[in-house]
Amino acid sequence: MSQAKTGILLANLGTPEAPTPAAVKRYLRQFLSDSRVVDTPKLLWWPLLRGVILPIRSPRVAKLYQSVWMEEGSPLMVYSRRQEKALAARLPDMPVALGMSYGTPSLESAVDKLMAQGVEHIVVLALYPQYSCSTVAAVWDELARILSTRRFIPGITFIRDYADNERYIAALASSVRASFAQHGEPDLLLLSYHGIPQRYADQGDDYPQRCRDTTRELVSALGLPPEKVMMTFQSRFGREPWLTPYTDETLKMLGEKGVKHIQVMSPGFSADCLETLEEIAVQNREFFLEAGGTKYEYIPALNDSPEHIEMMASLVTSRR
Repeated sequence: MSQAKTGILLANLGTPEAPTPAAVKRYLRQFLSDSRVVDTPKLLWWPLLRGVILPIRSPRVAKLYQSVWMEEGSPLMVYSRRQEKALAARLPDMPVALGMSYGTPSLESAVDKLMAQGVEHIVVLALYPQYSCSTVAAVWDELARILSTRRFIPGITFIRDYADNERYIAALASSVRASFAQHGEPDLLLLSYHGIPQRYADQGDDYPQRCRDTTRELVSALGLPPEKVMMTFQSRFGREPWLTPYTDETLKMLGEKGVKHIQVMSPGFSADCLETLEEIAVQNREFFLEAGGTKYEYIPALNDSPEHIEMMASLVTSRR
């Protein structure tokens, strides 16, 4: 019996196509209109979003994107394309397509690309190591919407997350060790994950536990004493409580308490983007140094490192 031709769909959040207010506005409108991201009733949310948030936020966010924009484009897109290319080279018998939940290339275009190559089975790898309803579930929803109009539906294997995957943890540990070797071992390693509203967790999203799972396994792999590692949450939005402790407030507190040397890693980001390159590497560095810290390094995301690509290959081939 012949095996169905398998393809890989790499999924990530998305990014504006240009660091301009108009492009950022288009992207944020789509992103913040998804009820998986903001579940406020649309009758209340949309007037606020379109009349207040987008006009005010888009120019400000565009300036931040300008500060991190690479020659080839948005960092998230640049690294995602490199991941797509590297994984395709690593698995030449399995077509690979990149799709974003918001912006381009869309998830639908990625499905079309795979189907055009005769793929009968798709392994979906959403590049969010820790499951959340606001990220991984949004990919699931969009994939279901896309396939709901098709006469032919391929077999689907959906990788929910890989928070404690052995190869993922090993890749993170290798990255931390390289940073320690380059900059010296810090007083504290801070692991900053993207936050979600606390209410989402209260309603059943196991994201906080998956972040704790990654932290536990990474600390074990590094052999660090628990007191030398902290876990925090970044990038909160709006007024309701999000997961705590907050990264920015923690860094200010640590600087004030006399901690001098910190290194920060964001294990929940598979590719560097605005939230890591600007928020963590720049803004939070300033918070720590202004509060009394003296040395601060950001440990880059795994991006298209060989260990990261090997991890992806292992994940998808084990599910084909």
